[in-house]
Amino acid sequence: MIWVPLLLVAFVVAGVGCTRICRASLAVARPHEASGGSGELTVGEAAYLAGGPLRVTDLTLVSLHRKRRLLLAHTGWATVVDATGHGGEGDALERAVFGAIGPAGQSSIPAVRPVVAAADAVRSLADGLVDRGLAVSEAGRREVAAALRAVRAGFLLSLALGTASALLVPAGERGPVLAGFALPLAGSGLCLLIGLTEVYPHTRWASPAGQRLLAGLSPADPLTALATRGPAVLEPELRAALLGGESGRRSRK
Repeated sequence: MIWVPLLLVAFVVAGVGCTRICRASLAVARPHEASGGSGELTVGEAAYLAGGPLRVTDLTLVSLHRKRRLLLAHTGWATVVDATGHGGEGDALERAVFGAIGPAGQSSIPAVRPVVAAADAVRSLADGLVDRGLAVSEAGRREVAAALRAVRAGFLLSLALGTASALLVPAGERGPVLAGFALPLAGSGLCLLIGLTEVYPHTRWASPAGQRLLAGLSPADPLTALATRGPAVLEPELRAALLGGESGRRSRK
């Protein structure tokens, strides 16, 4: 019966992981006391809720390109045409883009994107959405990710301990061992599947309230479509530009 203590360990670890992912998903889904009300989404806010900081960066780059203030080449380079602001709520994001490109007026887009994504303007936008209960906080995202790691660890540990236990007993006595370890394996495996397909993708950036607002947006406007669906909606030249020219090089091969 040496396998019984191993089975208890598997149950405990799997149970801790499953409990943690359940608590994390419930915490994210819990109604938030919004300080400013939900209201309507700007296109930049929609971009953050749908794809995070990098989606906001792509939206700003494409918006500047369409305003002819920035040239996005299919080779993956951004060239400043007009860095003068014209007012409006998007100025902070636009200044972040021009600041990331630098005084030379030209930079590779793969170098610009992470700098803009980490800019104060994007962080301020995210904080405002969290305060309104529309976005998941950084702490919430970390907890969901950590809970998924715990569930995955429980599943792998149950599998390893079950295999070891089956090898420690005679072949004729493996039935009860396999049946016992099937429970923590099935439980942690099911929690892992639900976490990867339902919890993590849907709480990556937007809270349930934010998801509802996203679902009500019409993709008829090109920038709204980019914000909610990503660069896949863009013409091939702009997609290649945001990918740093990789798409264009593949298409020429």
